Amino acid sequence: MAYLFVHFREKTSPDGEQVYFGLSRDGFSWEEVHHGLPVLWAYYGDKGVRDFTIIRSTGIGKYYIFATDLSLSYGMRNQYHHSWDEIGRNGSKYLAVWESTDLVTWSEQRLVKLGDEDFGCLWAPDIIYDKKCDDYVLHWSSSHRSNDYGQKAIYYSRTKDFEHFTRPEVLYRKEDSGVIDSAMYEENGRYYLFVKSEGNPQNIILLESENVTGPFKRIQAFDESMAVIEAGLYEAPTAVRLEDGRWGLFLDYYGVPGEGQGYVPFVADSMESGRFVRSDERFYFPYGFKHGTIIQISTEEYERIRSCYH
Repeated sequence: MAYLFVHFREKTSPDGEQVYFGLSRDGFSWEEVHHGLPVLWAYYGDKGVRDFTIIRSTGIGKYYIFATDLSLSYGMRNQYHHSWDEIGRNGSKYLAVWESTDLVTWSEQRLVKLGDEDFGCLWAPDIIYDKKCDDYVLHWSSSHRSNDYGQKAIYYSRTKDFEHFTRPEVLYRKEDSGVIDSAMYEENGRYYLFVKSEGNPQNIILLESENVTGPFKRIQAFDESMAVIEAGLYEAPTAVRLEDGRWGLFLDYYGVPGEGQGYVPFVADSMESGRFVRSDERFYFPYGFKHGTIIQISTEEYERIRSCYH
């Protein structure tokens, strides 16, 4: 068993907002791939991509990478006029997609339009297989015309073939704040949804449900776990099963500029417990891993990626 981290780099130049890989044998110590250079480039849409997720399809036999279609390097200076609000209202209604059968030979980037003109920018996709419906639930955060592009909610769309997608519906809306950066996992037939709450608290929260699409109930024990970190400085949760059966949760710390940024690890015996303990001692991440997703891969896939991008 090994692990792949698909991520971008927070740089002011366009090469940062491309597809990067990280590899690990144990989920604790990470190495750059391709000498820290992009493994895939975005040539369409905003010509920059952020906030990745990756999934291995069960029936199709392919890997799919989804990403936010957004370049701050180009767009913030250009069509978005240095305004986050303008991105929120008028950003891309598309997600960028790549596909592969072996994790080294990838299709050209394509764009999937999921938002209509009532949506703002589609941010931070994540995807999970729904056993009950035998399809995939793709979810993301967005602002919407219905509340004058105010507090963001999590929306979802279903697909069986990664070509055709259902009309978006609300997955989760928090009544007292916006929510972004959703990431969902299954454990013992229940579904666990991490989101970044933009207020009350300004922190990562964890919810659970019997169904992929909810309704969701908040896990209070996780709030207690997160009380040890400073509010408003963590985002982009991603989690993975470790080899010993525990869960590793990784939160993207952005509280300082430059090399102080990066992922912070937490470990729990189970999602159900909600009790994640910060575990810095054994973990190493090269500087620059930003908002991505970790998945388990085989040892053969690990060696193939290392050899291809050596």
